[in-house]
Amino acid sequence: MRSVKAAADAVVNSRGMVDDLSRYLHDGRGRVEARLAAKLNSVADCPPALMEAMRYSLLAPGKRLRPILVMLASEAAEGTADSAMPAACAVEMIHAYSLVHDDLPAMDDDDLRRGQPTCHKQFGEALAILAGDALLTLAFQVLTEGYPPLTAANCCRELARAAGAAGMVGGQATDLAWEGRNGSMPRSTAGPADLEAVHACKTGALFRACLQLGVWASQGERAEGPDRALLARLDAYGRCFGQAFQITDDVLDVAGKMEQTGKRVHKDAVRGKLTYPSLLGVGESRRRAELLCREAQMHLQSLGQAGQRLAALVQGLLERDR
Repeated sequence: MRSVKAAADAVVNSRGMVDDLSRYLHDGRGRVEARLAAKLNSVADCPPALMEAMRYSLLAPGKRLRPILVMLASEAAEGTADSAMPAACAVEMIHAYSLVHDDLPAMDDDDLRRGQPTCHKQFGEALAILAGDALLTLAFQVLTEGYPPLTAANCCRELARAAGAAGMVGGQATDLAWEGRNGSMPRSTAGPADLEAVHACKTGALFRACLQLGVWASQGERAEGPDRALLARLDAYGRCFGQAFQITDDVLDVAGKMEQTGKRVHKDAVRGKLTYPSLLGVGESRRRAELLCREAQMHLQSLGQAGQRLAALVQGLLERDR
């Protein structure tokens, strides 16, 4: 165990690797945002007001973490970032739609997202709902137009599973129930396992799908199919990544600043949301996040150099401020 941890530390603490990842993230964001803008420009006969709301939400300043994961997984599978781009764009469209809908008054009722007014504050609730719907459906169009039939079908399946009733949407429904809405569940009975189950769906499922999509994008047309061992290793990494991301997100709501996060903070406690700090405290939450990051890195050991950027990326979760 110590040797594995030491190897992981050597990867993520290398100044060269940190600089390499920083350049990769910067360049990757630019490539993804250019391709997203091009995809929107290619949509024909869209009402101008709807397109404005879609563009506002999809191209708002963001980390583009999910498409970056797709690109890194594709490269780990001996593909390229370019071959992953349709899947990367599709995932970001799903993520953007989910943010638009999560911010609505009937859901989280937020007025700030990515440092700017939320979509419904800018365009009204009805148009925000429609913009989210349009981004959701456009994601699957992008996949079917971007890949051969076998790869497209498998990518659509993975993304639908992650985003749907047993994934992101289901997790959101359960989260609402723990808040005392939507078939209320008694908040006093909740434990860490309940919280992990919520976020495995609400947050983690889409992260795991990113990594699966990256492999399918590069290996989907092989006669023998994609490397199943690689899919399993990246899925285990994604499970840890998603949980660590959510823990750090919960901690940021307690300890972060609005100017850095780009959204309101301290809102989870006001609404009585089920969070890691509310159950475990900030210190224990941070400790769990660190352990999950170490576990994620261990799942990459057999990938060698191909896993270095993924290892550095998960380490960066412990230092995020937005």
